[in-house]
Amino acid sequence: MGLSKTAFVILGMLRMGKRTGYEIKALVDVSTRHFWAASYGQIYPELKRLEEGGLIEGQAAETGKRRRREYELTASGERALHDWLTAGPPLHVELRHEGVLRFFFSAPLDPGEQVELLRSIRSEHATVRGELEAIRPAAETLEGEGNPPLSVLEWGIAYQDFVINWCSETERRIIEQTASGQRS
Repeated sequence: MGLSKTAFVILGMLRMGKRTGYEIKALVDVSTRHFWAASYGQIYPELKRLEEGGLIEGQAAETGKRRRREYELTASGERALHDWLTAGPPLHVELRHEGVLRFFFSAPLDPGEQVELLRSIRSEHATVRGELEAIRPAAETLEGEGNPPLSVLEWGIAYQDFVINWCSETERRIIEQTASGQRS
């Protein structure tokens, strides 16, 4: 059974404990979405597929008036997750950033508009950095050798810092180039 990256997100989340699809999505939204997002439209069909493949088991769980299904990892799911975690390269790397895409095509803009675009990108990353810092205390309480979630959180903060600094440096260069061009 070929598994998607979303399937591995689900297996990893279920490795941490029994969860509903809604709970998996909520956990994704405060953790992996910063580097690997998953939507409800991906999660629910994948839950069904994983259950049909024997990698997870679902059980009805009544909470109030709502009927929910809680899932947990099976031994086969545990093996599939382990195999994926220990698999060698190639590792899929994809960076999608609309702000950087816009900046790439920003030659027709005047320098002031380019600077505003960079400031917008910087502001978004500063906001995300603040969100990541807000969850640091919870990540610090997690147990495990090396605390991988905390290490990944620190990677996320470093990435935000990189983009913030890149925006500032690129803005500075545009302003300097514009000033030197106006003097000539």
